[in-house]
Amino acid sequence: MSFKVLLLDSVDPVCGEVFAARGIQADQPGKLTEEELFEKIPEYDGMVVRSATTVTPELLEKATNLKVVGRAGVGVDNIDIPSATAKGVLVMNTPDGNTISTAEHTCGMIIALSRNIPQAVAKVKEGGWDRKKFMGTEVHGKTLGIVGLGKIGSEVAKRMLAFGMEIQAYDPFATKEHAGEMGVKLVELDELLGSSDYLSVHTPLTEKTKGLVSKKSADKIKKGIRLVNCARGGIYEEADLPELLESGVVGAIALDVYSSEPPTEELYQVLADPRIICTPHLGASTEEAQEKVAEQIAAQMADALENKNYKGSLNGKSISLLTNKEVQPYLKLAENLGRMVAQLMPDHSNKFEFEYSGESAKFADVLTDGILKGILSEYVEESINLINARVYADARGFTVKETTTSKSKLYSDLVTIRLQEGAEYTSISAAVFGEGDYRIVEIDNYGIELRLEGDIILYQNEDKPGRLAKVSGTLAEMNINIGGLSLGRSGKGDNAITAFSVDKQLSNDEVSKISALDGIDNLRYISLD
Repeated sequence: MSFKVLLLDSVDPVCGEVFAARGIQADQPGKLTEEELFEKIPEYDGMVVRSATTVTPELLEKATNLKVVGRAGVGVDNIDIPSATAKGVLVMNTPDGNTISTAEHTCGMIIALSRNIPQAVAKVKEGGWDRKKFMGTEVHGKTLGIVGLGKIGSEVAKRMLAFGMEIQAYDPFATKEHAGEMGVKLVELDELLGSSDYLSVHTPLTEKTKGLVSKKSADKIKKGIRLVNCARGGIYEEADLPELLESGVVGAIALDVYSSEPPTEELYQVLADPRIICTPHLGASTEEAQEKVAEQIAAQMADALENKNYKGSLNGKSISLLTNKEVQPYLKLAENLGRMVAQLMPDHSNKFEFEYSGESAKFADVLTDGILKGILSEYVEESINLINARVYADARGFTVKETTTSKSKLYSDLVTIRLQEGAEYTSISAAVFGEGDYRIVEIDNYGIELRLEGDIILYQNEDKPGRLAKVSGTLAEMNINIGGLSLGRSGKGDNAITAFSVDKQLSNDEVSKISALDGIDNLRYISLD
């Protein structure tokens, strides 16, 4: 059987060469309008994109013959994976192809910041000559803080160690043993912010990492810190950068990624500050990287089309499960429960027990993949899916014990996660109640019932009159509506657990106001949007 593949977004020509060598016709027509793409796509079995083309539900609807979409790169934000999965279209990427190029670009940004290279180049090209104005600083002996010690963060650490920098990192999943082998000191986030001369981030953009550096965190930051971001726009609060620079909290900034690309007019005004150096998302833009990812994605897609191998697939297991309607509710429950646990567990946790009872026990293997995907997706920069979740978990030193039982205490089907000692909450159970209805039903042996979705406030409290009124009153003062409430009591009249669902995402200030109330302990805010 012959296949046809459409190559878009100026993917490297080696992509077409690999397909041709495999007997697959690869057409590279250049830039197409949306109308032209909609007209052409029914002819093709595969499509390769980079970042310019957005694979929308509308495009997938037109792609009546499409079997696989390949992203020549890491990020797949421009591909509607749920819609592709529903249509039975395989989505693939090349997660390793850009690692070295992005790490090298980050290191280049660190050196450029230190020696004022872009500003000095511009001055000389203008006919100027001002050596004193561009006095730099050595990186040797300085401390580089890295947020996220994954593949790219680790490669940055290796290179900057060779420059004589002291490297410390914050990564809630990394172990001290792994960091120590690399010559990296593992520290908590506040210590990292307070002791780093340079800060480089290598994490996804989540509620945990959004605005990691902002006016609100200014008092935690070492004065004069230099910031680098080649990961995701928005990890540094862009609107706050001018004030942070003017106050001297931040000394200089290097950005390769932005919350809006290309930047908005307001953001361009921020970037005009000479203390900010910026590049147009060039982390993966090397000839070697583009050739590597183009070659890799072609080989992966050819294997998939020929049903030989599905390496690099982001939704292959999901597609195979679409025909099994029984597993779908449990899988969604598992992923959401994993995301919740990721926001409850102590940093550096790596020992877990997953227990499945009743019907869920039949799908234990894939549900473990789902839980791990949910946990890792909160902190790991790379794309995590059901296929690669265990690989990333193994790389982070996770130890997972799986147990199954045909019965449970209260519910016929139950998924339970138990955490290692030292966690404020050590056991969380959830169950499927109906279509799209997933609920937390027990926390640390306290019976509780709350939908596993949206924004949740969870805390321990003294089981005394007035505690609930204080919290609900504080929420009312902040104009925050309560969507759901559940109370779990020990039966001894001393301690209780309370969980609220609220109708909006909370700021750190709002969470702090609730946490400060008398009799409220171990408050945790969980966002599952």
